[in-house]
Amino acid sequence: MSKNILTMYRMAKQQRAVWDKRWDDCQRYTIPMRDDESASLFDATAADAVDMLAASLFSLMTPPESFWVSLTSADSEINVDFTRSENAIRNHLNQSNFYTEIHQCYLDLAILGTACLYMREAPIGAESAFQFQAIPMKNVYVNRDSVGDVSSVFYVCSMTSDDVVNTYSDWDISDNFATKFKENPDAHVSIVQSIVRNDSGYSYVAFIDSENDNFESCILSRGQFVKNPFLIFRWSAMSGEVYGRSPVMRALPDIKTANKVVELVLKNATIAVSGIWQADDDGVLNLSNVQLTPGAIIPKAVGSAGLTPLRAGADFDVSQLILEDLRARIRHALLADRLSIMSDKVMTATEIIARNTDMMRILGATYGRMLNEFIRPMIDRGMYILARRGLIDPVMLDRGVMTLRYVAPIARLASDEQANQVLSWVNTMDVLGVSGSVDKSATVKWLANALHIPNELIVVDENGIA
Repeated sequence: MSKNILTMYRMAKQQRAVWDKRWDDCQRYTIPMRDDESASLFDATAADAVDMLAASLFSLMTPPESFWVSLTSADSEINVDFTRSENAIRNHLNQSNFYTEIHQCYLDLAILGTACLYMREAPIGAESAFQFQAIPMKNVYVNRDSVGDVSSVFYVCSMTSDDVVNTYSDWDISDNFATKFKENPDAHVSIVQSIVRNDSGYSYVAFIDSENDNFESCILSRGQFVKNPFLIFRWSAMSGEVYGRSPVMRALPDIKTANKVVELVLKNATIAVSGIWQADDDGVLNLSNVQLTPGAIIPKAVGSAGLTPLRAGADFDVSQLILEDLRARIRHALLADRLSIMSDKVMTATEIIARNTDMMRILGATYGRMLNEFIRPMIDRGMYILARRGLIDPVMLDRGVMTLRYVAPIARLASDEQANQVLSWVNTMDVLGVSGSVDKSATVKWLANALHIPNELIVVDENGIA
């Protein structure tokens, strides 16, 4: 098993190598690292659009005031307190650091196309049972199986020798590592935390990334998870791809071109301000002492031309037309022009319905992927943690026991549109005088379910809904 883990880790590193250059470019032209000396960002259009996209994802996917789940069961014999489970998962999420960390993941999702959120169980006595950490994708390596599900995750972090010994106190350290750590206790060591799927869940192995030592001596800790604590989700993906594609990747050629155009415009502006000058090399004029400042007096020899300006070959006015078109395409690719429309305050009901339909068309595929790769695994792991602590009844999602319905603004857009269609159909039946063919009790139940109306607000008598 140990050799298999090392083989999977090396395979995951090899698969991700082709994405590193692309990720570097996407990050360099949107949110460059502070210590990146090669980053020369002249145009902030993409950076502003990425911020707006991440904020829109936060408000549409996971807003604190409306993030909750609805749990249902098709089996009438199962007796589970749905309300208790729903309230428990919602309260523990709201009291955790989830909303802080998920915004960082949305930035990675918009820029890199893939994000990783680590969900650990908090210590007993903490305000929430959950703790979250947004993991940088450059530190994560992933393998997927033949159907595209995550089969193994490798998280690489750096620790000092002293931290390794203190963190993994149960590690049976070999003489070789003991000597190395004693000689240089402040040296940084690369630690790999691996999660590999098996028949009983996910096996956990932490080991030192070293090619010169025996792998068995590098293993720091072992464990077992029932649910995968690493939530890996993507914006979009081609068939067979391990990592996702982002809107920034699609707009990267325009982003690079716009950045270069602004750079040339600034260089041309520098020439326009300070100018390019000529001077006769007569042995009198010392160019090292010449200062082109307002009011400066520059001496010259009698009969010499002195300094004369050199006119630029051509103007660069066409750059503004090119730049305007590039910025429009960047904002369109990053959805900034369409997402900003949704912030209008004055809209008719028809406009709201039309824009909601457009929003579902734009983000529908992304929402569906996030629901399967992020929301459901997170709720499933959260339910398991709460059930293990005895806070809720043991439940299983999507296995015939309980079904998850995710309720957020983007999830309600499709339900609202369907509800409007049903209401329009009911009104049409009334106009045609065939309202008797409409089962009002069933219609109200369906509308209440589609609009996520709490059950306690629906009055039911022996004949159905009152």
